[in-house]
Amino acid sequence: MIAKDTKEAKDTKKRFGVLRGVLRASVALGLTAYILYKSHPREVLAAGAGADWRPIAVAVALVLVDRALMAYRWVLLLCTIEPHARPPLAAVMRIFFVSTFVGTFLPASIGGDAVRAYNIAQLNVRGADAVASVFMDRMLGVASILVMAVVGLALAGDLADNRTILTGLTVTALACLATLALIFSARAESAAALLIERLPARARPAALSVVEALRRYASFHRPLANVLLCSIGVQVLRIVQAYYLGLGLAITAPVGVYFAFVPLILLVMLLPITFNGLGTSQAAFVWFFGRAGVGAPQAFALSVLFVALGIVGNLPGAILYVFDGDATERRSA
Repeated sequence: MIAKDTKEAKDTKKRFGVLRGVLRASVALGLTAYILYKSHPREVLAAGAGADWRPIAVAVALVLVDRALMAYRWVLLLCTIEPHARPPLAAVMRIFFVSTFVGTFLPASIGGDAVRAYNIAQLNVRGADAVASVFMDRMLGVASILVMAVVGLALAGDLADNRTILTGLTVTALACLATLALIFSARAESAAALLIERLPARARPAALSVVEALRRYASFHRPLANVLLCSIGVQVLRIVQAYYLGLGLAITAPVGVYFAFVPLILLVMLLPITFNGLGTSQAAFVWFFGRAGVGAPQAFALSVLFVALGIVGNLPGAILYVFDGDATERRSA
């Protein structure tokens, strides 16, 4: 009876996952189609067709730099693992780039993070340490976007009264502060332990192990500071990439506009409601850049190029994924 119930629960969970995926895809396609319709498709195509590919090539070069920097920061976050137990650098790099490629097809970055944690755990890394390293990488990345978004608000003061934006920034800040408290505060650890007691008995040991793994970062101030600085560098690179894409589309907005808006757009793209920010990014680019006098067709084209640039940055992972698959088939044969 228990086995039957368990099977039914798994089947229900699987069906729910499929339904959720279909819903996200529908939202992404529907929102994209609506924003495209409102932006006048012919004018969007004209903006793309007339693009100058020289500044776009600069943006492509910069995205390769930011991917390398992102990989480096994850390597730094493996500092809590004993040196003799750390996986080889080449294996870590392969996992990072392959997971970013796989994450292209999953909601926001959550799916790619899960793939990354799972794969590094297969290299004799404790599951809790794997999850903690990926979680810290994600949260410090979010913290860097938050820092740049605050800078953006200072540059675009009229947005400081927007309740939606302020609510999003507040929620993001609270999540970052909660993570810091969990690492450095004994009280927060006790509160987390109380919450874990409410979880099903099977989940408690794993949850406690992850909290313990996160707490070990309290002794690694310098690596955490370095990762945060690297993360801020990544966000600056993304803003500059968007600026060069805009130049390619003949958008005349100054670079300050990009520093004001792109971090806020990146926060919108983190919402796990579509795939790879499709739909939400189009809406955000058109809305924000419209405030700076950029036409909807150009802003929509910019959003498409920005998302496409992220996919280009994931292509090294696609190559590694294909070659790994070929190698596995040869070993099986």
